[in-house]
Amino acid sequence: MDHINFPYRASSHLALLHVINECGAWERQNLDVDYTFKISSKDAHRQVPISEIEFVGGNHVSTYAHRARGDSWTYIGQTVNMLHHKLVVRPDSGIDQVADLRHKKVLTAGSHPALNDWLYLKQRGLDVDRDEIEIVNRSRVKKGEMDEAEGSNAPKKPRWELVRDGTVDATLLSNPLAAFAARAGLKVIDVEPLPMIHFTTLSTSQAFVDKHPDIVERFLKGILEGIAFFKTRRAESVKIIKERHRTEGVLDDEMAEDLYRELAQVLEPKLYPSMAAIANVYEEALRQDADAAKVNPLALWNLHFLRQLDDTGFVRNLYKQAKG
Repeated sequence: MDHINFPYRASSHLALLHVINECGAWERQNLDVDYTFKISSKDAHRQVPISEIEFVGGNHVSTYAHRARGDSWTYIGQTVNMLHHKLVVRPDSGIDQVADLRHKKVLTAGSHPALNDWLYLKQRGLDVDRDEIEIVNRSRVKKGEMDEAEGSNAPKKPRWELVRDGTVDATLLSNPLAAFAARAGLKVIDVEPLPMIHFTTLSTSQAFVDKHPDIVERFLKGILEGIAFFKTRRAESVKIIKERHRTEGVLDDEMAEDLYRELAQVLEPKLYPSMAAIANVYEEALRQDADAAKVNPLALWNLHFLRQLDDTGFVRNLYKQAKG
């Protein structure tokens, strides 16, 4: 059995990864996958090109500028192409839709999530560069970097608490965090999703792909089988999520069901990225680092293995077996 490392960039990814692992999808591919530890963007860029880490479940924005500077980072698949988040406000705020946020104060965090909020609001006529809205990032991230500054990783209040106490007017959250906000009495508003490369992106180096094509294929087969299990085996998947996914808070039955339902709807059964999601993440890369403009946004995507698996009917047979 081959041992490989597959650290996550955000703990929210574990809702899916626990299910893939627990259903035995990787084990059936003769892979022992360590997916339970977090890695920084900086360490991922250092360790992936030398195959110290075989795969990473992220680094969505910084990779384009790094490629312009000679990096060999490669994306081999994408689990989610749409960011479904919710607008969280106080019940008495008078805010009922995104347009009502004009000249309001919106709380964000991190680097990629902050860029998502910037782009989402800009595309809806609320441009922070034109003082149409104020975006407050509670994380300390240096310009041009994706990781929080050292010493800034102390436990913080949930963002919805800062909405509730009036420090800010609103924040955008996905489940289960939005569900916790609703339980606390805040108004949670469904809003239009954002096409985006986010969540678990299957990343490695081209050098590793060239040297270990068999491992790459088996790793992808495990992900594809795990997603098929997730989409078609609701009860078992919800049970795994409730029991194993604790990094975002302890979930009750309703929260686990809601998280499962949202993920099951957006998980890509064949792991192909969408062009709209790539276009949006590339716009964020341009804002984060001007060197990204030197790289074609499709240059990082190697979909050779997915096309081969698709042509053989591998995914189609997974869902045929599930129905049978």
